[in-house]
Amino acid sequence: MKKFGPVLVALVIAVLLTLFATTPPKAIPAHAPAPSFSAVRAMADVRTMAQNPHTTGSAENAVVRDHIMRRMQALGMEVSTSTGLIDAKGTKRLNHWSGRNDPPASLVNLIGILPGKNRNAPSVVLMSHHDTVWGSPGAADDTAGVAASLEVVRAIRAQGQQERDLVMLVTDGEELGLQGARQFWADHPLRKGVGAVINMEARGGGGRTTLFQTSHQNGAAMQVYADAVRRPGASSLAAFIYAVLPNDSDLTPVIKHDYAAYNFAFIGRSGLYHSPMATPDNLDQGSLQDMGGQVLDLTQALLKADRLPQRAPDIVFFDAFGIFTVIYPIWVGWVMMIMAAGGLAMVVRQDGTGGLAAGAGRMLALILGSAAMLFALNLLSLGLEPANYYDRLAAIPRLEVMAALGALAAFFVLFGTWRPSRVGVVGAALPLFIMGLVAQALAPTAAYFVVLPLLLTTFALLARHIAVQIGVAALVGGFTLSLGHQLMQGVGPTLPFAVALPLALAILSTLPLWPGVAARTARAIAAAALLGAASASLWVLLDAPAASRAAYSDSKK
Repeated sequence: MKKFGPVLVALVIAVLLTLFATTPPKAIPAHAPAPSFSAVRAMADVRTMAQNPHTTGSAENAVVRDHIMRRMQALGMEVSTSTGLIDAKGTKRLNHWSGRNDPPASLVNLIGILPGKNRNAPSVVLMSHHDTVWGSPGAADDTAGVAASLEVVRAIRAQGQQERDLVMLVTDGEELGLQGARQFWADHPLRKGVGAVINMEARGGGGRTTLFQTSHQNGAAMQVYADAVRRPGASSLAAFIYAVLPNDSDLTPVIKHDYAAYNFAFIGRSGLYHSPMATPDNLDQGSLQDMGGQVLDLTQALLKADRLPQRAPDIVFFDAFGIFTVIYPIWVGWVMMIMAAGGLAMVVRQDGTGGLAAGAGRMLALILGSAAMLFALNLLSLGLEPANYYDRLAAIPRLEVMAALGALAAFFVLFGTWRPSRVGVVGAALPLFIMGLVAQALAPTAAYFVVLPLLLTTFALLARHIAVQIGVAALVGGFTLSLGHQLMQGVGPTLPFAVALPLALAILSTLPLWPGVAARTARAIAAAALLGAASASLWVLLDAPAASRAAYSDSKK
């Protein structure tokens, strides 16, 4: 057992880092200093607004609007509205929900301005939406965003008058196709004086809040974020993935303009998305604290800036386990790849080529084999009938168990008995190195999740010191476990095989420590893990419809 000590130490540290990185901060109590963000204070607004579903045009929606307007006025804001009609597509969706054939509903955007000293300076906008889908009280989506905006405004006001205006825009009709946001950013006069926009959203009821989308050419905008936010959650990889998915939010019409723009959301407890169970009691107050804390830090920095960020070349950004934000220009990724190539070549020059092909073959088999296995396990969980989207969201925790056990089985099948030499590890790195080159060329802001683990593993090989190898395995393991969790939350119900690449990177970083096990032991562990993964898939397949299903959903959606 002693020979597994370094691996176990690295694994324990990796798990602890993952837990820290993926756990929201504690909610700050109501008696916290006035200039700080308190989720407990914000929850008072959540509980008032999220008592009932409040779709666009409903009487319940009017009650929520009245509450928001009174709160804006109490905060000393100049309050106004902009109105319009829901278009034909939005009307069709609303009538589908209600089962009626009503004429187009009226939408009402709410606008509050906290005046700054210089009314001509470009303003900062906090944006959220006050409407919900049919049948959901929407405590997270997007009552949390509205309540966070109100608490941020209160905290800013407590610090004294700022240099520029702070605008609170609460749109209507977001759930019907971004109706209010499209109207405001197309023709409202106030849009001409805007310099920066921060949007808040949610798809679920908990988890860390992530900055998952920015305006184009975000170099200067992200520098402000990195300097200002104390407990960051940000990822240019998430921004890249979001850009290629067919998703929209109220920020969609914003990023067509030149404003510096930021989009925040939490997506944990995914089963609560659009759910009748999305009540204030089921909202994770830590997630609200996370959102409000990041947004307050960023808003303060933007309001105090002599000049709001302008367009600058896109950069790579991500948070280091929620401790600080790492940012660097795209060209640095090429430097890292060159350094990794030089280090890997040095190992081969020192030790020869024995084991190179074996390592490359095993890693390639792991990537392709684990992806195929997770695809098959996911098919098993789906069955023959079309899956309900909201059932799949509710199943994400079990799908994560399925993916983890499947990954464990793949590791022990392909690497369990192998005790690799340094050159063997270099061989295992080669397929990932090629992927890193492709990613750096085609998606440079997203390539860091391959490039950095490669570079760190190369450093561990060259160092030949057990403490360095444990540290690298722990850092890469914590990073890839966190990434795998985020991927499963984001795309796990349909694309669980996306975690094959983080799995490969985690295994690569562990190989310098791996002592190998007996073939019989490896087969037993792999078989047990695969059986557990299949059981989790069948559990998802055979389970009853989730109680958290959206009220308007059916088996074909």
